[in-house]
Amino acid sequence: MDYKLLKDIIDLIEQYESESNQSGESTISVNGFKHWIASNISTSELENEPDWEGKDKGRSPESVINTLIVHMNRYAKSYSKSAIFGSDFSTQEDFIFLINLKAFGEMTKMELIKKNVQEKPAGMQIINRLIAQKWVEQKPSTVDRRSKVISITQQGLEALENQMGKIRQATTIVTGNLTHNEKMELIRLLNKLNDYHLPIYEQNIEPENLLKSVTNELKTEV
Repeated sequence: MDYKLLKDIIDLIEQYESESNQSGESTISVNGFKHWIASNISTSELENEPDWEGKDKGRSPESVINTLIVHMNRYAKSYSKSAIFGSDFSTQEDFIFLINLKAFGEMTKMELIKKNVQEKPAGMQIINRLIAQKWVEQKPSTVDRRSKVISITQQGLEALENQMGKIRQATTIVTGNLTHNEKMELIRLLNKLNDYHLPIYEQNIEPENLLKSVTNELKTEV
């Protein structure tokens, strides 16, 4: 039996327990130990750095990431268009707005628009389409009578349910040939990016000042 390996594992467990206690974690578990090991793997132990078009000419990883995100958005839109083809839905945003109302309940128009990271004019157009279709209804807010809250109607639920089969097909296709573990890792990375960008988006910084403002903020973090 390799007792050195066993000792190394015990040392790792002791280090994990020590760091967990210092950080105030309430529970120490096998799953926590596995996550701790994964988060401490050095870059050299991970897969070799991937190749990409233009890398040999100095193209940056940031450029590749931005391009691929744009491409993925376009692929997803093409599948969404197919999913709503022949239905009363005009755009994928229509059913995304309905899905959010179904999942999170009634909210103000601006809350719904912000939840979907939409500009106000475009978001209002979507909401007006849904109202015209009688898929959502609006009523005065009980909190602030100056604003209105909207909620999904029974007709909206039925329209959504009639299309959900194709919508689920589209979302499944978008994730392509990723394994379960790869999907979980992608969710983690996208959540990390979303957590970074959402507070900036919610500041409603004017376009002419956005790049300068975020760049200055990055400099102060260094």
